[in-house]
Amino acid sequence: MSFSAGNYVPQTVLSAVRKQARIVWGVSLFLLFVWISLILLAPFAENRGLTSLSAPLYKFFSYICHQMAERSFSIGNAPFAVCARCFGVYFGLLLGVLIYPFFNRIEETEPPRRIWLFLSLIPMGIDWALGVFGIWENTHWSRLATGVVLGVVCALFIVPALIELFRLLLHKK
Repeated sequence: MSFSAGNYVPQTVLSAVRKQARIVWGVSLFLLFVWISLILLAPFAENRGLTSLSAPLYKFFSYICHQMAERSFSIGNAPFAVCARCFGVYFGLLLGVLIYPFFNRIEETEPPRRIWLFLSLIPMGIDWALGVFGIWENTHWSRLATGVVLGVVCALFIVPALIELFRLLLHKK
């Protein structure tokens, strides 16, 4: 099978693309680690009486999560800054970004088929619906698990999107 000269991409360009993709991946991984650390820092600070640190963290996360204590894991007497399901999604995102290079080339910007994103919502929907209809009481662990599933799958879409976004922004002329 022969290729035309128009399809040729110099190795230096491929190397630069890979390097940029690794940087985007690493920064994403770092930011998710910081995000989860802030979620966990709130109860640690609260338990140590550092309300000047914990109060702003709880307030910040209140804009993105209902923070119902009975639906949140806790450290000591203080709940996480987000509920178990939200924590599962964020932890799943971290896990998904971490394992992404093991399942896909880091410079690849083609996302998986969208059906996987919709399928990842099914466990969460079932967990929620069974609780709403009184068939089964969902738990912190079921909320965490269904959130992790969604987060991991979302990462498989977010990583290539971020890599493509930064590739386009840096090469815009």
